[in-house]
Amino acid sequence: MRYFPLLNFQHIILFFIPTVLFIILAYTAFSRMYFKGTDSEEREKRIVHTYPGGIEAKNSPFPLFLILIIVGFLLWAILYALGIGLLGVKI
Repeated sequence: MRYFPLLNFQHIILFFIPTVLFIILAYTAFSRMYFKGTDSEEREKRIVHTYPGGIEAKNSPFPLFLILIIVGFLLWAILYALGIGLLGVKI
């Protein structure tokens, strides 16, 4: 038996929120891989360079999944820095 029953609830929340966020990110990544622009389909089909061995390079749009990961990281870093600075928490 724990002395602080709220700690069990905190652990459940700490496991639940990242799981839900990962599911949402994965669903978004697999359902819509990139932002569609005016020339997205043409860029996806056009071969920019052909390497030896039949490997073809294309100038595809930047994947949405990577954009969300980068934006999420930057948001977390800014909020973390502000939280540590404003709350005065010592690490």
